[in-house]
Amino acid sequence: MSTTAWVMIVILGIILGAVGGFFLARRYMVKYFEENPPINEDMLRSMMMQMGQKPSEKKVKQILASMKAQSSKKKK
Repeated sequence: MSTTAWVMIVILGIILGAVGGFFLARRYMVKYFEENPPINEDMLRSMMMQMGQKPSEKKVKQILASMKAQSSKKKK
């Protein structure tokens, strides 16, 4: 095989590897954030207190449920 063919094969391999790696990393991160949401109840309570609201348990659960519904809506 000629040198040009080897260079083209290497460049094609690098491009395919980069594209495949991107999609694998994206799928991993989406799965990770579904299992471990970036915001939890304690963070939500502290944010509400900083905004001057009293964080009742009902309000915290309601906000978390709406966030979960919104994220599942985006998937569809």
